[in-house]
Amino acid sequence: MTHRHAEFIAGLPKAELHVHHVGSASMRIVQELAERHPGTVPTDDEALRAFYEFRDFAHFIEVYLSVVGLIRTPDDVRYLTYEVARELATTQAVRYAELTCTPYTSVLAGIAIEGYTEAIEDARVAAERDFGLVMRWIYDIPGESGIPAADATLTYALEHRTDALVGFGLGGPEIGVPRPQFAPHFDTARAAGLHSVPHAGETTGPETIWDALRLLGAERIGHGTSAAADPALLAHLADRAIPLEVCPSSNIATRAVATLAEHPLRQFVEAGVVVTINSDDPPMFGTTLNREYEIAADLLDLDEHGLAHLARAGVAASFASDEIKARLHDEIADHVG
Repeated sequence: MTHRHAEFIAGLPKAELHVHHVGSASMRIVQELAERHPGTVPTDDEALRAFYEFRDFAHFIEVYLSVVGLIRTPDDVRYLTYEVARELATTQAVRYAELTCTPYTSVLAGIAIEGYTEAIEDARVAAERDFGLVMRWIYDIPGESGIPAADATLTYALEHRTDALVGFGLGGPEIGVPRPQFAPHFDTARAAGLHSVPHAGETTGPETIWDALRLLGAERIGHGTSAAADPALLAHLADRAIPLEVCPSSNIATRAVATLAEHPLRQFVEAGVVVTINSDDPPMFGTTLNREYEIAADLLDLDEHGLAHLARAGVAASFASDEIKARLHDEIADHVG
């Protein structure tokens, strides 16, 4: 069944603020990489389709790690980045994307940070030229790898910095990975002018979000789902206009939320919290940013003006320059007519 606003949403110019680099690899991209590096991932259509059918979170991790294993050279990194940009721009009307990259995993796989940086930058410049998509980077600490990963990610961010690097993040599992240990890394990154955008409150309670705000200086919160359980936290987020990067399908997939009907998105909006709609690991969760906007339209009962407002919130919460923001606001206004 086609969503009542499907056509409007498909053409609505959007900003994507919470989307993972490797997690954006579609079946088409994985097939190409699997042909380059035979043996680990099926290359025939049917087997690959089955591999990509979302079963549960453990299966998602398996798929994600298999894709990580296919990215072995700077040329693979460049291919992935450019093709992800193509899909964002041409199928979802994304005009600006902050891609969360985890260079630590690539360096661990044997790609030198210099080669990695050159590859993503080369793809970024080409994507802007070819698709009109502006891409910026958030370098993300894989929390499960602890302090060594945080040290390394900070070094990559500071010593191999490009103008397109705007944020410093923290991903991976939250349970058993306390946030306070990363405070010095975030302090240093923020002192160097990077924005703080950790994941928090996806699979743990509101205390993780408070830690992200108080200890990591979070300017936006990735997910923040459990904020719904803490009225004081909702009031604080609303008061400080700290946006939540909400990824509805992802929250269902990871069981952060049991059903879409129980998703706290409406509660956030009613509490006055700034929300942005994002896709997280879209092909791996069987979704697209367009689909996430359709879900938001249903949860919030939005018409086209409400959807445009949501798109504008994404632009406003981004770390784009004023000039780029103004251009995107104009494009959204033109789309609404």
